[in-house]
Amino acid sequence: MIKKPISADSHITEPPHCYVDYIDPKFRNRAPRMERLDKIGDAFVIEGLASPIPMGLVAAAGKDPSQITTHGVAFEDLWRSGWDAKFRVADQEIDGIAAEFIYPTVGMMLCNHPDFDFKKACFEAYNRWLQEYCGEAPDRLYGLAQVSMRTPEDGVAEILRAKEMGFKGVMMPGNPAVEDYDSTVYDKVWAAAVECDMPLSFHILTGKSDGLAGQTRGPRINGFLSIIRGCQDVMGTFIFGGVFDRFPGLKLVCVEADAGWVPHYMYRMDHAYKRHRYWMKAPPLKRMPSEYFVENIYVTFQDDWVAFRMKDMCNVRRLMWANDFPHSDSTWPLSQTMLEEHTKDLSEQERNWICHDNVAELYRIAV
Repeated sequence: MIKKPISADSHITEPPHCYVDYIDPKFRNRAPRMERLDKIGDAFVIEGLASPIPMGLVAAAGKDPSQITTHGVAFEDLWRSGWDAKFRVADQEIDGIAAEFIYPTVGMMLCNHPDFDFKKACFEAYNRWLQEYCGEAPDRLYGLAQVSMRTPEDGVAEILRAKEMGFKGVMMPGNPAVEDYDSTVYDKVWAAAVECDMPLSFHILTGKSDGLAGQTRGPRINGFLSIIRGCQDVMGTFIFGGVFDRFPGLKLVCVEADAGWVPHYMYRMDHAYKRHRYWMKAPPLKRMPSEYFVENIYVTFQDDWVAFRMKDMCNVRRLMWANDFPHSDSTWPLSQTMLEEHTKDLSEQERNWICHDNVAELYRIAV
């Protein structure tokens, strides 16, 4: 029997009151807020970020590609289920999915905010709002709390707090404040994540090296091809940094960076380690780099047909399908048609693993 899919990566659309109403009062005057801007439309304006965040792309699911725009979109024109959970299950039913794991939208951009005190306050506000949102349909909506990684101690406390709040995992910023993720100063964070059985997610566009606003060679659209690079760099940092040797039970989720590249990436890591580890003074590893990727790293993807074709060259039990609703890359409301085509060469078991079982087992849920 083909099981109803679970989306491993969906999103909300932060409403105007998300941060203002839920943030620590001492940050309220600085809280991210929505404003209607000339020529841009409704956008979140955030102190410390150079550009406002327009609402056009964040809820463009189902639109004809020629109608997708970053400008002139009003908040009231967005899919209501993005911010009002009372409408969410109906949109899930339109797409034929059983449940969703929820990531932020504005919160993705906040991951790159330079002020970690402010970032931490924003994430705490978002987590409070998200807890209420998911509470409307707790068997269909599973939120991933945001953690700031202002300090290693904060990281531990934020993971423990997320667990207490009922979240199934946490979303990490691409770059922490203190050193980098391969440093042993973060070992206490990884120990807490393993003890709490909380997978750590790294989403595209949440690190310094994978933004759309940077300088691009050639036409601007060429920059779209680089947005998965930040996630790849994070995975390599954990693997080559020996984090999985120290914490073999740690689970990472590489989110919305596609998956068809994984077999070649594993080969490339092994090649580098076998051929170049001595002159590059690489830290010694107990296993080949690809073995850590196969065991410890999950990857989510939407309409990446290559991922389905390459399932036997990686670990099919670590592939997780998603619909990315309501973002511009979403397969909603045509996910079932797409899956029927893309999974036609898979066995029923393989399709169920990728579209349902893998995410359910990772996050310990029964749908």
